[in-house]
Amino acid sequence: MSAKILFWLFTLIGAGLEITGDIFFKKWVIENKPFLVWMGFIVYLIATVFWAISLKYEMLSKAISIFTILNLVIVSLVGVLIFKENISLLSKIGIILGVISIILIQRG
Repeated sequence: MSAKILFWLFTLIGAGLEITGDIFFKKWVIENKPFLVWMGFIVYLIATVFWAISLKYEMLSKAISIFTILNLVIVSLVGVLIFKENISLLSKIGIILGVISIILIQRG
């Protein structure tokens, strides 16, 4: 596999796991069940391993930008879709700009 494909594979798995950890933390806040916070920590730990591996295939400055923006965009969508959170028009514009920035960063 090419380095670009491996980077995206490990980044998407890491981001997906980190978002899963975020969901566990949010559910812990709502439901106050201690095992949820521990599940969040465990999933975050596993996500960090995938994130670290992804750095073998991309420069840190580019990788952290893509990973962070990807997480922000997806977590915003999860907040809206799963937790029925409202986001403002300005936040929606920010999400769109985030997607555009990932595209621009990846091309650069």
